[in-house]
Amino acid sequence: MTGYHGAMPRLREETRLERRQAFVEAAWRCAATRGYHAMTVDDVCAEAGYSKGAFYVHFASKRDLLAAIIDDDVSGLRRIAESLDRRRLGPTESLRSLAQAMLQQGDDPARVQVRADVWGAVLDDPAVREQVKRAVDERRRLLCTWIEEAVVAGEIEPVPANALASVLLALNDGLTLHHALDRNGFRWANIRLAIDALLDGIRAR
Repeated sequence: MTGYHGAMPRLREETRLERRQAFVEAAWRCAATRGYHAMTVDDVCAEAGYSKGAFYVHFASKRDLLAAIIDDDVSGLRRIAESLDRRRLGPTESLRSLAQAMLQQGDDPARVQVRADVWGAVLDDPAVREQVKRAVDERRRLLCTWIEEAVVAGEIEPVPANALASVLLALNDGLTLHHALDRNGFRWANIRLAIDALLDGIRAR
């Protein structure tokens, strides 16, 4: 009897993307409990319910998985921005909502841990540093767009958009790192009140 020696059928694109995302989401969960550096490919595969062979279909290495996690983090914020656009809240309220959404991610232990690990890797890995730079640039552009629109609409005082966007990003990233060091150092609910007060302080009079 002659056996079949043809190539293995390729995954449908939809299935491939779903399986890849399953690994990314499993990595977030593993990072929340172990940290990115301590978790292994075996950990992620066990969490996702797939074999290591399946993992390496989608990722060349654990470093490649980190790149996917960073991209997933940026994509989440992009989806929030697109949702705010559809709601037509106006530039000032969209800016406030996006700033609060960034802060709300600080309630997610996985994101706090991964971001702390990523900022550590930035110092040693040029590829990670470049990817993080692109991610920060995209977040800054999103914020700048609404800041500039709010100024033009006369909703807030004329402030340098890039400077204010950078302040909001630095607050978000710095607070995330501080929360990773000491989860009892502050309450996110109070931080959100402080950000509201900051934005109210630049409203046009």
